[in-house]
Amino acid sequence: MTEDEAQIRNLIAQWHAATNNGDANALPPLMTEDVIFLVAGQPPMRGRDAFVQALKDLFATHRVESAGVIQELEVSGDLAWCRSKLDVRVLPRDGRPAPRRAGSVLSVFRRGRDGWQLARDANLLTVQDEAG
Repeated sequence: MTEDEAQIRNLIAQWHAATNNGDANALPPLMTEDVIFLVAGQPPMRGRDAFVQALKDLFATHRVESAGVIQELEVSGDLAWCRSKLDVRVLPRDGRPAPRRAGSVLSVFRRGRDGWQLARDANLLTVQDEAG
């Protein structure tokens, strides 16, 4: 594993830890200012500030459990891409049940003066039955 690959893997681990701890303030350094998130059925979410605010709003009423497995990671110069399997639960704080969402994610990272950051993220998560 190259040093770049190790840094990106560490970034992904930090992302999951911050999300699982409900710490939206830990995420801005991990993404570019112009980051774009693509989710099926939703318009693109553009910009770090928009993402952080949406996550803070979510954390007010929910907690998130996320885990992922990196399946491919390629680095080419100052760009890298990663294909992962992701498993997420967004659990209401009032104890109501929440579906499990899982699926593939394709992420693009950019190296800047502050190191590697998430620049684009497209997730194909779908609701899973408990057996799935």
